[in-house]
Amino acid sequence: MIVSKKLIVNNKIKFTKENIDALPTPEPGKRDIYHDTKTSGLQLRVTGVKTFFVNRRIKGGDPERITLGRYPDMTIEQARRKTMEILHDIAEGKNPAEVKRGKKAELTFADLFTEYLERHSKPNKRTWREDESKYKTYLEKPLGKKKLSAIDRRDIALIHSSITKAGRDTTANRVLALLSSAFGWAISAGLWELNPAIGIKRNKEKSRDRFIQGDELPRFFQAVAKEENETIRDYVLMSLLTGARRSNVLAMRWQDISFNRHEWRIEETKNGTPQTVALSPEAVEILQNRRPSDNTIFVFPGSGKAGHLMEPKKGWKRILERAGIDNLRIHDLRRTLGSWQAKTGASLAIIGKSLNHKNQNTTAIYARLDLDPIRDSINKATSAMLAAAGVKESNKIVKLKKD
Repeated sequence: MIVSKKLIVNNKIKFTKENIDALPTPEPGKRDIYHDTKTSGLQLRVTGVKTFFVNRRIKGGDPERITLGRYPDMTIEQARRKTMEILHDIAEGKNPAEVKRGKKAELTFADLFTEYLERHSKPNKRTWREDESKYKTYLEKPLGKKKLSAIDRRDIALIHSSITKAGRDTTANRVLALLSSAFGWAISAGLWELNPAIGIKRNKEKSRDRFIQGDELPRFFQAVAKEENETIRDYVLMSLLTGARRSNVLAMRWQDISFNRHEWRIEETKNGTPQTVALSPEAVEILQNRRPSDNTIFVFPGSGKAGHLMEPKKGWKRILERAGIDNLRIHDLRRTLGSWQAKTGASLAIIGKSLNHKNQNTTAIYARLDLDPIRDSINKATSAMLAAAGVKESNKIVKLKKD
């Protein structure tokens, strides 16, 4: 159906759904302009699509065209209301076109986070890849394309709530903290004025106390021994026997290992301080067996840009499934060593020093400790774990490699 020419006078027509739907499509490369007879100033541009706009001379200057939206995504009534708002602003001396241009130039959250990552996170945080991962997993889809002015506390609260409902209370808090950090940085950098993440109540977190129990150790070591990927197998064992943080073990370098002193020097840990890790005989044996003949940099090499193993999740899942163990994370291996140190009589100061815990109340004590009692504690804990697992019956160094 084509709208009757009698209804169109000087390109003026009453905007109704029936009339707009019936407007003819002009030839390619051309366009037709129609004026609404009901609302002065409201116009419709017809090309391959139909777009509402307002065309008005502002403050005695040149005419300004202010696009409202495409039909039928924007309804006729919405277009009329928006037109009345614009005409009211013009009457008060405002320039809606300038406001609209300002909004077009406004950053999206994706723009902001890219700036935050490059200018703050990467230069200052060893964990910047975790920030990037959280953005891609939890923030890119709901917020990435949104202008900053369109993001409010409700948007942030919904993201926090959805992650919480998925059973990841702590992760929800970490994502909220990242959002607050990104907006806070944007304010300090002069890129934005508000932080919509402020004031949202965080989940109450329970400190995790999971570690490998005595009855689980035999199954765990058997499952590790059956792991066909040598890099994954040795990485898991080294994580357990050193109690070092996941990121440090992944990036362990041969140049930082002293086979003469049975030590591993980590130049910078998560705490921002160096750490010397005492290596048990079993840990040294694993490293000796992995010792390369070439100039390989990393103990656990990988094919990615970093050059070392990055994501052991699949291998870790295989090990847990073979062992029949649930609810155990790689980070729990660190807690497992500390727990077995406690079982074998180590003091809290010794445990804190060996795991490089940064605690203001015990910093002075840590400073006076040498490595010998820490080494003794780690060796005792290692022997106790291996004995409980049934893979060590005496003081002999256990063979942890797969036959």
